Amino acid sequence: MLQLAFCDDDLSELQTIQTLLDRYRVARNQEIRYTAFQNAWDLLAEVERGTRYDVLLLDVLMPGQNGIEVAGELRQYDNNVKIIFLTSSPEFAVQSYAVGAYFYQLKPIWAESFYRIIDAALEACHKEQSDSLILRCKTGITRVALNQLEYCEVIHRTLLLHLDSGKVLESSGSLDELSRQLAPYGCFYRPHRSYLVNLEYVQTLSYRAITLACLAEIPIPRGKYNEVKSAFLDYAFQKGQVTV
Repeated sequence: MLQLAFCDDDLSELQTIQTLLDRYRVARNQEIRYTAFQNAWDLLAEVERGTRYDVLLLDVLMPGQNGIEVAGELRQYDNNVKIIFLTSSPEFAVQSYAVGAYFYQLKPIWAESFYRIIDAALEACHKEQSDSLILRCKTGITRVALNQLEYCEVIHRTLLLHLDSGKVLESSGSLDELSRQLAPYGCFYRPHRSYLVNLEYVQTLSYRAITLACLAEIPIPRGKYNEVKSAFLDYAFQKGQVTV
């Protein structure tokens, strides 16, 4: 079930959003759980306790701390929540995208535009959830799109996930368990006990190593070359990438 939250210091605005969400759930037959916050401190405290939301509707102009500043603090804990700013002022629109805003909606909020925004946000959430992995990293809870995951390695008890952007995420866990979770996707292969490779990023194979698009070399254990080659060619044939 998708989790939404909305935060606005104006009680009448909170009631408006709640009414719109209730009508939306009925109209779209969507299972959505939502939580209302009348101040940013309660919202931040809940996120700090570990609660994660898929979509956050956030007022910009609030006493004490504006919504842009609140979003900046939230990003320290969650890089994936879709933040939709709701405001009567357009002046913060540019700043909002510096904290990864999904959308910036001016008030008053009309049902038609509200439904359209929530439709788009929830569709994006569903798509990400079906092709992504959620990890507890040093930087907080992070959702990783599987098509961006180039390879994984384990050093001692630390998992290092190498993304196609060059970014490396650190997470605790077992490579055995990660391999099991990713096995249904068909594109991940474990050529070595310390490495898990996304076959989509394989550039060349030799008897000693797999070279990936990022030029990283993954060692192939002695006597395992034919098995690795077969796994890669089977994947390539299924994808229609091999011409004979």
